[in-house]
Amino acid sequence: MKRLHLHIALLCGLLLLLPSSLLTAADEVTPEIKDIIVTTSDVDLLLFATVKNGFTQEMIEGVKSGIPVVFTYQLELIKTSGNWLNTSLVESSVTHTLSFDAERQEYRITFSDQEGKAVTTTDLDEAKRLTAELNGVKVIALSQLIPDAPYAIHFKVTLKKGSLPLGMHRILPFSSLWDFETDWRTIEFRY
Repeated sequence: MKRLHLHIALLCGLLLLLPSSLLTAADEVTPEIKDIIVTTSDVDLLLFATVKNGFTQEMIEGVKSGIPVVFTYQLELIKTSGNWLNTSLVESSVTHTLSFDAERQEYRITFSDQEGKAVTTTDLDEAKRLTAELNGVKVIALSQLIPDAPYAIHFKVTLKKGSLPLGMHRILPFSSLWDFETDWRTIEFRY
């Protein structure tokens, strides 16, 4: 009889824990690429995209503690064909690095595709938006594309903590939860 009561008590305890674990799993949001646009300027093929759910609370706290966050946007442009022989035209990556200057109380976002151009802001939401948006990245010159030919861009984003000064990685505890990447997205189009 005591054994039956013990089993019932354990079962009730597990049932009480189940909803909270389901809520925790539902609250975890994975980063994903949204609002992907492939368009042209007068001379270049351009890519626009946004990473949604790219920041966790731990990442924000880390940035405020001086740990940079790096978004690496990887892309490949291929000329597709009806058979298996696709031609890779461009493979490149662009990084956006978000850091925080505690003395000035401002965020700094550095863009590798704009020759290291940096933007500073005191607004965290603006800093997150600038880091998570890809705005008009030049993919290839239009002169290198064949009109009306089929193309595809494969695209993903990797999020990592930036490198720290020598020896700091031994002092500060870090979570591997910082490092994650989106799934590959493919955009097919004709020029």
